[in-house]
Amino acid sequence: MGDPAGIGPEIIVKALCRATVWKMCRPIVIGSHPIMEQTAQRLGVPSQVVLVHDFHKLANGPSFRPGRMPVFDPSVQPLKHIPQGRPSALAGEVSAEYIRTAVRLVQSGGANGLVTAPINKKAMYLAGYAYPGHTEFLASLTRTKKVGMMILGGPLKILFATTHVAMCDLSRAITGRCVSQAIRLAHQGLTQLFHIAHPRIGVAGLNPHAGDNGVFGQEEQRVIAPAIRRAQASGISCTGPYPADTLFGKAVRGAYDGVVAMYHDQGLVALKTVAFGHCVNLTVGLPIIRTSVDHGTAYDIVGQGTADPSSLIEALTLAARLTTQRAN
Repeated sequence: MGDPAGIGPEIIVKALCRATVWKMCRPIVIGSHPIMEQTAQRLGVPSQVVLVHDFHKLANGPSFRPGRMPVFDPSVQPLKHIPQGRPSALAGEVSAEYIRTAVRLVQSGGANGLVTAPINKKAMYLAGYAYPGHTEFLASLTRTKKVGMMILGGPLKILFATTHVAMCDLSRAITGRCVSQAIRLAHQGLTQLFHIAHPRIGVAGLNPHAGDNGVFGQEEQRVIAPAIRRAQASGISCTGPYPADTLFGKAVRGAYDGVVAMYHDQGLVALKTVAFGHCVNLTVGLPIIRTSVDHGTAYDIVGQGTADPSSLIEALTLAARLTTQRAN
């Protein structure tokens, strides 16, 4: 359920009221039963929030039906009250516990996939966690060395060479290793998860005009282009580096199956322009299926009842589709 002080509980309640969700999957919430119950009551939702004590016995149990929201609460002391709309160490700690529990559930075979509501990085830091986001935490929990953040929206599938990096540190963060890994993960995600036999991948440059032959920066010639050549030599169909201001438009029109972006906002500006509210975060490289919403905890609108569940529903839809494909 993500951060209990954010909009995670609200969007979950709203999403699980949709009959379409129950037609494609059997959802169980890992989080605070009291917070979920309070949220449903505040929103005036008639669904019954059901406390589940043993999720391994749920396979064909009565909890899975429309009108019920099964919740497994891993807290030793049930979380009944928490400061809303702001980060706290308590919110960060329980967020981490929900993630750990959910990963164990999927790894044990009790669930087929994981969908995450937003966490707050400040809250996680206050609780003593140094991970910049879900992706790195999940990689640690699953002991996975190479993972990537792919975000999908409309016609775009974008994998990021770097994610949450300050702009002043970006040039140092763009290394041959991270660009090569991003290209390989993009190819892996497109072939294994989306079954595109020979995906065409466009790689963005870092600087304006992709450096313009070194006039506006050396990263393209020194780091990105060599990484592209190495990927091509291994059989991956990728080209670039291209100026970002034209690359994403071409991808929207179908010139590429996927794009590798160099940094967070470079890709997300394009994604949220064409598919705001309907983007999905997919972690490529994990041994489990994991999708997530494309937004944060939105502390500024907590409790107002205005949070939009669209991205969560899209994340549930994609997770259900990918787990079904994997099963088959």
